[in-house]
Amino acid sequence: MDLKQIQELIRFVAKAGVNEVQLEQDDFKIVIKTGNGVVYQSAPAAPQFINMPASPAQQVQQPPAQDSARSAEQQAPAKASTNHIEIKSPMIGTFYRKPSPDKPDFISVGDHVSKGQVVCVIEAMKLFNEIESDVEGTVVKILVDDMSPVEYDQPLFLVE
Repeated sequence: MDLKQIQELIRFVAKAGVNEVQLEQDDFKIVIKTGNGVVYQSAPAAPQFINMPASPAQQVQQPPAQDSARSAEQQAPAKASTNHIEIKSPMIGTFYRKPSPDKPDFISVGDHVSKGQVVCVIEAMKLFNEIESDVEGTVVKILVDDMSPVEYDQPLFLVE
């Protein structure tokens, strides 16, 4: 992994609002922690330390945490109902309801969704990944706001 890729990864982690990311490939390991403003990188040859200045992006991390807490509260009653199934995020990134700004949403509340149907897009490291439904049913609730950061395994939709 070269320095440019590491810098892009750091920017993505800061934008996503997560506190820590670990990436391991063969004999290379990188750990990025945004909570204390320091990034530790280690490789077999020699470790490098990169100081990250406190930025406004890091100060904005609190609201997404509150949003995910609010989402958890919203989904708690839904879990009590046995006929609701969650469609979860398979990765961290930025959630988009539309394929592009000038196109309509993939799905809305009340729409019928089938297995394999694209329900949203998650941007990760400048790659846009189409997320397909693994369940069939009617969309009851959309748990994430458009253009919001999402974490791995975070519920995105409730399907009945």
